[in-house]
Amino acid sequence: PFDPLMDVGCGVDVVIGTAAITVRDCLKLRPRSVVKLRQTSGADLDLSVNGVVIAAGEIVIVDESTAVRVVRIAEPPRAEPQT
Repeated sequence: PFDPLMDVGCGVDVVIGTAAITVRDCLKLRPRSVVKLRQTSGADLDLSVNGVVIAAGEIVIVDESTAVRVVRIAEPPRAEPQT
């Protein structure tokens, strides 16, 4: 029943990390500025489709390109109860 959907493309976002900065610090950003992320170095990256985390991975190099090796599949999101 899902065969017609198997070749539909879906964008994948890889989130390296997140941070919160003030507007003042945002306006000070220049080339070579450093923004400290909440995640520790070496932490797994989140892979998301349509804003939903589907897996975690790590950066690897494949034929001179950057890639992500999946190390863990995320638990399916729970359906929200309908009221």
